[in-house]
Amino acid sequence: MASLLNGVCSVLLFIALFTCFQSGNLLSMEFQVGEDNGWAVPSSKDRHYYNEWAAKNRFKVNDTIRFKYKKDSVLAVSEDEYSQCHSAHPIFFSNNGDTVYTLDRPGSFYFISGVAEHCQRGLKMITKVLELEMLPPPQNGTITSPHKNGAPDLAAVSSSNFAMVIVLSLFGVLMV
Repeated sequence: MASLLNGVCSVLLFIALFTCFQSGNLLSMEFQVGEDNGWAVPSSKDRHYYNEWAAKNRFKVNDTIRFKYKKDSVLAVSEDEYSQCHSAHPIFFSNNGDTVYTLDRPGSFYFISGVAEHCQRGLKMITKVLELEMLPPPQNGTITSPHKNGAPDLAAVSSSNFAMVIVLSLFGVLMV
């Protein structure tokens, strides 16, 4: 009976610790740029569509953003190149139609279309990645998710955080 109680306690401790890590925003998330619109030239009245979309989201280090597009490209560039809608030497370039970019540091990231006319018509975006301390707390104790079904990307839990949960769970078993 004692071993069953120890097992139940360790499972409950594991779940509690894992939940704490989730609510602490330690999961990486993937965001679909432009949601259902994808990465496409916005209408003339929505020239700021992508910056408005980015401003509505809270990005943190190691989140990813996915660009889906047809016959175009996406470039990560400097602030000056963003302003000019041109880059001879982009930080990053992709034209495969389904580009995933990892936001690997806090600060601003600048993206433009590789087609100059598209960029000038509004196909560009500034993404601001917040420091962990700057992230707002989850609303009502829940995690918001960009996934259609609302589920966080559990595969994105960093191995060091997951290892810490395991170690603390084992410690809890030894203490019971």
